[in-house]
Amino acid sequence: MQKVYSVGQINTYIKNMFTQDFVLNRISIRGEVSNCKYHSSGHLYFSLKDVSGTIACVMFAGARAGLAFRMSDGQQVVVDGSINVYERDGKYQLYANRIRLDGAGLLYERFLALKQELEEMGMFAPEYKKPIPPYVRRLGVVTAPTGAAVRDIITISTRRNPGIQLILYPARVQGEGAAESVAMGLAKLDQMDLDVIIVGRGGGSMEDLWAFNEEIVARAIFACRTPVISAVGHETDTTIADFVADLRAPTPSAAAELAVADVRGIVDRIDASRNQMARILRYRLEAYRLKLERYREQLEYKSPMQRVREQRLHAADLADALGRSMEQLLQDRRYRMSVYIERMKGLSPLAKLEQGYAAVTDEKGNRIHSIRQTAAGERLWLYVLDGRIAVSVDETASLELFSQEPQQTENKK
Repeated sequence: MQKVYSVGQINTYIKNMFTQDFVLNRISIRGEVSNCKYHSSGHLYFSLKDVSGTIACVMFAGARAGLAFRMSDGQQVVVDGSINVYERDGKYQLYANRIRLDGAGLLYERFLALKQELEEMGMFAPEYKKPIPPYVRRLGVVTAPTGAAVRDIITISTRRNPGIQLILYPARVQGEGAAESVAMGLAKLDQMDLDVIIVGRGGGSMEDLWAFNEEIVARAIFACRTPVISAVGHETDTTIADFVADLRAPTPSAAAELAVADVRGIVDRIDASRNQMARILRYRLEAYRLKLERYREQLEYKSPMQRVREQRLHAADLADALGRSMEQLLQDRRYRMSVYIERMKGLSPLAKLEQGYAAVTDEKGNRIHSIRQTAAGERLWLYVLDGRIAVSVDETASLELFSQEPQQTENKK
């Protein structure tokens, strides 16, 4: 009877076969990366393919420490590791413990090595970056004398500032001697008292752009006293020159825009600033005018002449009040005087005289108001309304006797 095996037994048996194979335990495979995925666990899953087939690969998180670049689809790499079977799925795959770039990847490794070396030397440090002047009058360009890069720089620069002066150093930007030519151009233009230098070229492969990854170009940029803008390739291209330069532009066209100020924009800003200043000036003049008006009103209110006018008005009011008070007082006094006059009239001797009474004095002018002040034969004066009369005293009688005479007379009747 034929023996029947389980799936697990078969997968285990095959795995043991792979494990015991010396070649599969230490193997290097060259291919193109596809289906590259960085897992949240830290593991890296990808496939290697060529024209004849595909093999699944995995690099565990612990082995990724030696990976000097970020994997992406399309890269040509050489993967070192071992081939084994994943028993759960019954699939074999390459377990990678080292990955290195192949072909252009070798250049990339050189790029990373030089980048690390120059960075450790401090050539990328921000404190060495020189600021780009806001208004450039003389612009130097190190690039190929023909091609889209130089045309774009000239077109954009002159459009933004028709009065700008452009100095071109025609350098080799690709192939043998390109790095030396670019470095020479930077050194020459740095001696011409320019405002900014643009160094770069249009896009291309890594091999095409390699002159800008050479140490001689990096040191030439670093040695420039003139601010340098690097404009190499397209936006996705990155070179050593980009890290050393004072400013990186994604393209040559962008470099021209970053270096050359837009004169029309400047004029517009000047006009806007002029209008704003005019508005501010009008506002401040109006504010000062109102403040001056308030000060003038306060000065008029607090001025000596105003105080004099106010005191004059106050004095006039007081004079009117005093006049009214005096008039009232005089009226009161006149009334009281008339009362006193009436009273005096009642007590006046002249009034008595008008009623038939007379005032009596002796010859010395002493008033006689009692019979005891005179005697018979004494000479007296009687003062009447229109003069005096001299009389002699014949006899005197007391008031009691005088008042009784009528009764005696009446009794006699």
